[in-house]
Amino acid sequence: MSIPVKDDEIDIVIGALHADLTSFMNAWRPIFTRFHLIIVKDPDLKEELRIPEGFNLDVYKKPDIDHVVGTSTSIIFSGYSCRYFGYLVSRKKYIVSVDDDCLPAKDNKGFLVDAVAQHITNLTTPATPFFFNTLYDPFTEGADFVRGYPFSLRSGVTCALSCGLWHNLADYDAPTQALKPEERNSRYVDAVLTVPAKTLMPISGINIAFNRDAVGPALLPCLRLAGEGKFRWETMEDIWSGMCVKVICDHLGLGVKTGLPYVWRNDRGDAIASLRKEWEGVKMMEEVVPFFQLVRLPQEATTAEDCVVEVANAVKEKLGPKDPMFARTAKAMLDWVKLWKSVGVSSYSPGA
Repeated sequence: MSIPVKDDEIDIVIGALHADLTSFMNAWRPIFTRFHLIIVKDPDLKEELRIPEGFNLDVYKKPDIDHVVGTSTSIIFSGYSCRYFGYLVSRKKYIVSVDDDCLPAKDNKGFLVDAVAQHITNLTTPATPFFFNTLYDPFTEGADFVRGYPFSLRSGVTCALSCGLWHNLADYDAPTQALKPEERNSRYVDAVLTVPAKTLMPISGINIAFNRDAVGPALLPCLRLAGEGKFRWETMEDIWSGMCVKVICDHLGLGVKTGLPYVWRNDRGDAIASLRKEWEGVKMMEEVVPFFQLVRLPQEATTAEDCVVEVANAVKEKLGPKDPMFARTAKAMLDWVKLWKSVGVSSYSPGA
């Protein structure tokens, strides 16, 4: 039941926070060479990128970002947020996004995991958000709908977002990682699940794929902590983006899957050193989760752009008075929609 997808319908987006991408690119060579790559260099990275030959790619640097975005926007593409510039300039239907500290994983049999193929399978087979199937994804080989699953719901809905997992360094918050400094994730769970409708989840941008046509504008780099840093524990932009896109998928009747594919994530950063920076985000979650649980979008919001505007207005009204950070976030979300629409009707090549 999977929809055939051509290689030229897919962009691989890589946010480059490291200058030397040689080992990263060579590790992914068996998988990435079939596709077009968009590499976005962190504007704060001073060294020149080192990228091996043999790939079909475009590299975007700070002058390219400034040319496309200008200086009047509240959107900042530094650090991990640089990946969102790749989402912005892509013209492909499907985007697979992998961080530059991740390598291909191996499955239980020792075979290299083709993360791109699995993400595309997730996106091109239906999701089932309105009734939970206890035998995982019913559209996976070897699985099906369980007894009692309503036949009227078995056709499912379009899957708009695929959230992969990773081995080695688990995506714990800084307090948890600090308490378990030696703990690593080594389990390979061969399963994909649809996240139920009206259920929030902490989405990480480390290893995701999405249907850009359906929800592209809903993945946005708009929330920035006051003490935001360059390590995963010191940012919350993808968590916020994930809650936005999940609420929007629920409203638009789209699905979100989590599970396969895995990647291997290298160790980076110091959890204890990051504790102070991330604590602001830990406290923030106690405010924003109830907000997203209660937010309702009007029926008139029929596109991802419409939905982002509605969420931004609700953020300004409900959360803005509590913390100026949320007012800035709401403005950035509105600016993002304007930017998405303006860039969508223009063409630009890096280095032009």
